[in-house]
Amino acid sequence: MLHRLAKIHLILFVIAASSLLFGCIYAQESGRDEEQPLHYTEDGFQNPYVEKNKRGFFKYLKMRYFSNEEFADYEANAHKIPRTEPDLAAIHNPPSDLQVTWIGHATILIQYRGVNILTDPMFSDRASPISFLGPKRYNPPALQIKDLPPIDCIVISHSHYDHLDQKTVQQIGSGTKWLVPLGLKKWFVKAGVSAENVMEFDWWDVRQFEKTIITATPAQHWSARSLWDRNKTLWASWMLQIDDKTIWYSGDTGYNPYQFKEIGAKFSSINLALISIGAYEPRWFMKDMHINPEEAVQIHLDIKAEHSIAVQWGTFRLTSEPIDDPPLKLKEALVKKSIPPGDFEFLQIGEVKPIQ
Repeated sequence: MLHRLAKIHLILFVIAASSLLFGCIYAQESGRDEEQPLHYTEDGFQNPYVEKNKRGFFKYLKMRYFSNEEFADYEANAHKIPRTEPDLAAIHNPPSDLQVTWIGHATILIQYRGVNILTDPMFSDRASPISFLGPKRYNPPALQIKDLPPIDCIVISHSHYDHLDQKTVQQIGSGTKWLVPLGLKKWFVKAGVSAENVMEFDWWDVRQFEKTIITATPAQHWSARSLWDRNKTLWASWMLQIDDKTIWYSGDTGYNPYQFKEIGAKFSSINLALISIGAYEPRWFMKDMHINPEEAVQIHLDIKAEHSIAVQWGTFRLTSEPIDDPPLKLKEALVKKSIPPGDFEFLQIGEVKPIQ
């Protein structure tokens, strides 16, 4: 009986984890040619610069449980991730400078001149459709939802469970604008969010909200929340122009030498970039869909960011690298490219960082 239960748990875990860890292809709009964009397919989306290659459940199962790949012990090493108590006074009475708070994983609070924007809010204990299985959170969020200031809008990069959490979405509800890639509005409405509060974006779509201009920019990733909706919805990175400041958020992405240079060419300046540096090993499996720290540094250069902050590491064990490996590899990559460490830094979970 126990052996049978273990098998059932393994199958459920694979279904939950698969929507986080496999990848391929999808979307675009304003200023495009009339012919169908390269990121469209007949029934969804694809990555224009990735060769289609099926990495399904069985390949992941083989890699995770029947190969020599060793997955690091996050639970025993979670204490290695630096944390600090967030300065709630600064969050609720922010200075005139641009200010960001790393809440954890890919959830960042961006504040500037009275505008509060949140990226990929994830406050749950597991990144999974199953409450007792799937990737477990090893570092709690620095803030709870009740601690947040009033949020003007939230950007969602894609549908995976560590970036789009149903419980979090339902707790926040319709009290803000949800800006989402193509195809996700239906999911939000089903989750209880008012349709008028959800706005879908194709790549290069632009919308203005008073002194904030938001553009969905390309990324190289994929989407799924089950075995049956792979790449049915789009994924995106985001450009946030608040008054005179420009902030770019990478979401999840792999690297290619085209899309990020295009982003850098389209915007005259990027004051701050929030770039993922985690979930990248083993490279033979993860490379197309998740950048490593060295590729994160290359994106920093491609988009010509003045300043970058590393995000999405030290929270969930999604891949095999040690929990504290991303910042170590980031330091090495910066030295290799002769970039001052202050130009691309990592924060403590909970740190409130003013950006001059």
